[in-house]
Amino acid sequence: MPTLDEKTSEPIRRILCIDGGGIMGTQPASFLATLEEDIGRPIGEYFDLIAGTSTGGILAIGLALGLPAKRLLDLYVHRGPHIFGQAGGSIWTRIGDLLREVRHVAAPKHDAELLRAELDGVLEGKRIGDAKTRLLVPAWDADLRSVYIYKTAHHRRLKTDYKKSALDAAMATAAAPTYFKRHRTADDVGLLDGGTWCNNPIAMAVVEAITLLGWPSTSLRVLSLGCVNEVYMIGEAPGWGVLGSDVIRLFMDGQSRSAMGMAKLLTGHEYEREALFRFCPDVPKKFFKLDDTRKITQLKGMGAAAARRDRARIEPVFLTEPAEPFVPCYQLSEVMK
Repeated sequence: MPTLDEKTSEPIRRILCIDGGGIMGTQPASFLATLEEDIGRPIGEYFDLIAGTSTGGILAIGLALGLPAKRLLDLYVHRGPHIFGQAGGSIWTRIGDLLREVRHVAAPKHDAELLRAELDGVLEGKRIGDAKTRLLVPAWDADLRSVYIYKTAHHRRLKTDYKKSALDAAMATAAAPTYFKRHRTADDVGLLDGGTWCNNPIAMAVVEAITLLGWPSTSLRVLSLGCVNEVYMIGEAPGWGVLGSDVIRLFMDGQSRSAMGMAKLLTGHEYEREALFRFCPDVPKKFFKLDDTRKITQLKGMGAAAARRDRARIEPVFLTEPAEPFVPCYQLSEVMK
């Protein structure tokens, strides 16, 4: 029996949202894995809907398929250096970094096939329709210049994505421009990282819950996990003409904060109820990088420490009992007949 809201007697709907952030996804992966230790089962089972972008999309897909957060964390910690070409000794890593920086001028910095091989080993040929939890994973269709969102068959209109490869969805949402080449799916759709428009997927998830799923806004409780929140300031002059990476940071921060604002308005957060639970540690500007795996241990430790600190606030809302089983509108077994 689902948990009921004491004031409205409506079933509480629990949503997990995970931001993009490259290898910094180690932090939310560790956060979830630490919480998972105390419940004794995959943490994805405790949510009615999971949304994730880029590295958060990889985590969301794995969790929705029923993988333990610990297994996904191991992927980041043990295979992250290989994916980003930093698995050798310090000298070879530095030489490789230099070569990749030169290559980055005219081509994607990293080899997407390394990422594909590692994800394929974890996802094991599964499809979106194998998900045990409703799922949203954003990407961007660069040819049509339009939003592209992978979804489970949680509504009668969603007749296509559940047949698609989970690997395709993971590769598409993580195809960060200039870092990895654009991903071509099995049906030759050219997709880019969902972070180009939805790095923080909380607004997308809340809109999906209220509109397509028809869940009352008062029933929603959202656990929103960011990778890191860089503390920075942009001065007026000099530098506005050559902001460099600060431009990307500025756009991403703006998208995230506007998404949070929309989610607050839609759920009545703060003024009517506590509906949104956001965890994203503040860090110094440029201390971590999307593809620098040399601080994985620190990211892992930060996630574990944050979960330990905030467990008492999270558990009563999200981890009291597993969510109701997800029954999709369309089954893969019907397609395979």
